[in-house]
Amino acid sequence: MKALVVGTVAYDTIETPFDKRERILGGSATYITISSSYFCNKTHLVSVVGKDFKKQDIDILKKHNSDLTGLQIEEKGKTFYWHGKYQKNMNERDTIETQTNVLDNYTPNIPKTHREPKILMLGNLMPTNNQKVIDSLTKKPTITILDTMNFWMDHFWEDLQKNIKNTDLITINNEESVQLTGEKKIEKAAKKIQKKGPKYVVIKEGSEGASFFYKDKKFKIPSFFVKNVIDPTGAGDSFAGGLTGHLVNKEKITEEDVLEGLIKGSAIASFCVQKFGPEGIIKVNQKQLKERINTITKNLI
Repeated sequence: MKALVVGTVAYDTIETPFDKRERILGGSATYITISSSYFCNKTHLVSVVGKDFKKQDIDILKKHNSDLTGLQIEEKGKTFYWHGKYQKNMNERDTIETQTNVLDNYTPNIPKTHREPKILMLGNLMPTNNQKVIDSLTKKPTITILDTMNFWMDHFWEDLQKNIKNTDLITINNEESVQLTGEKKIEKAAKKIQKKGPKYVVIKEGSEGASFFYKDKKFKIPSFFVKNVIDPTGAGDSFAGGLTGHLVNKEKITEEDVLEGLIKGSAIASFCVQKFGPEGIIKVNQKQLKERINTITKNLI
């Protein structure tokens, strides 16, 4: 009953209209791993960092039930770095700087003990690396989840199509669904994506929540209202982490299981946006988490 998470572990500098934080812990795999820990016993993280990666940040990942056997530390390199600045509406952001560093020549090395996961969660990595991960497994996962973005569509279209074909569930935002399919209506976009391979399609809509498509069914997962959004970075990855953590406990994954996982993902993401970086999900009050899950469930459409 393993969840294998492959993605980035990074340092971010984040600017918002409220404040600025420099070189804080970030990366898709970081958010996914921490968020999943509230719903499952352990995740197995595969990523790469540089010699500058701090022990205190490794400890954070370990404290959130992460097996770090697959975390490579490149002694001659620096950790992936991203600097972003959010606009006043908090829905738009500009990338100020990206330093790929150790990711430049990175090929995921999946430990032998990790090659038969129940859940494969592919975070925001280069599509060719995602495919290498899929090909290296000795047993097909019960479900493979893919989270991707515009950049890969712009530069690695054909490779991304191969990823999508091998994916059971894809999570993308509204803008990305338009680019991927050419359809502005999410219902039409979801149907086109399903034809590419995924059985389940999740289209994230920011503060409006997310839409979940399975066959001809559609469910609207609302977001939990947060009065003061401090930093949206990592909310989508936290959403995926909640889903991953929930599904790894299920014997046979059904649409009801996915729906329940998306509700939990929406709840944990609401904690993420309340503080900078992963600060909001490092210590989550279990009582408040259950309350938010119940509130979202009641508002499900």
